[in-house]
Amino acid sequence: MSIEVKNLVKRFGSLAVCDNLNLTINSGELVALLGPSGSGKTTLLRIIAGLEKPDSGSVLFHGDDATRTAVRDRNVGFVFQHYALFPQMNIFENVAFGLRVRPRATRPSEAQIRAKVMELLKLVQLDWLAERYPHQLSGGQRQRIALARALAVEPKVLLLDEPFGALDAKVRKELRRWLRRLHDEMHVTSVFVTHDQEEAMEVADRIVVMNQGRIEQDGRPDEVYDHPATPFVLQFLGDVNLFHGRTGHHGAAREGEVTMTYVRPHELQILGEARPGALPGRLQQALTVGPNTRLEFRRLDDESYIDVELPRAEYLALREQLKLEPGSQAWLLPRRVTRFVERAEEPEDPAAMI
Repeated sequence: MSIEVKNLVKRFGSLAVCDNLNLTINSGELVALLGPSGSGKTTLLRIIAGLEKPDSGSVLFHGDDATRTAVRDRNVGFVFQHYALFPQMNIFENVAFGLRVRPRATRPSEAQIRAKVMELLKLVQLDWLAERYPHQLSGGQRQRIALARALAVEPKVLLLDEPFGALDAKVRKELRRWLRRLHDEMHVTSVFVTHDQEEAMEVADRIVVMNQGRIEQDGRPDEVYDHPATPFVLQFLGDVNLFHGRTGHHGAAREGEVTMTYVRPHELQILGEARPGALPGRLQQALTVGPNTRLEFRRLDDESYIDVELPRAEYLALREQLKLEPGSQAWLLPRRVTRFVERAEEPEDPAAMI
């Protein structure tokens, strides 16, 4: 089931949370809507589900206009961040709920319901918890049950709103791997909302980066990370060092262009001597977290800070080789840079750039 969003607009007062959005999701894809709070991703998901109505524009399911179709007629499964399981029902009945409330003409028999529910509970590897109640399950187990319940009605589209946001880091990592495997088995067209860059990169076939109601970039995870279309995308998808500069005419009293140069912390090489293109800096501190070490340098020319990240083993070797301690001077050479040019209102003298 493909999904197409055309010229979609949704406003809350004067705020455009969906600002003329156009998006196509192919059948069987797993797509992440990624962005900060207030970017419009959850509103877009709710409009696809039919839980919100757009001010203008349309939503098409497999070419058919579903913009005004009621939620119950869209054949969409929805998984919420906080599970939304019925506490008075056991796990079996929670999963069976969507099947039991169908009109009598389309409702499966009791034997079919039991077979379907147990099949789904086995799929999410929780069939042994069928008789328990939600409060007796862990957060990760409850989220898998919520997913099984959404799949019970055999939806053509599966929508997930921050599905792992309420869970701790270790459980989130386990569940997103599990979700990827599950999707590869079932191939249900799926859209999930997240603000977690790592989650989107690890799970999705495609990432749609949103900001202030607009789509900044749409592409494969590696494409979006390696070739960001805008400074926002680059900065949102991981830590980055920013350097400002100016191109244009020296002393010209007219508009120039500001060049913004970005280098990710892991794309900087630490040297013991000067080299063309390398920046001199003084080490302020080194912080090791697990297998990686983050070093904070202060530039000698403008006293701004530069972050460098490298594997702990590499740092220990460099520390021995270069006698690298807080207060030591070193040179930082970018292996790769990304530049964006923006118009500026007032000219300045050009500054030396990396």
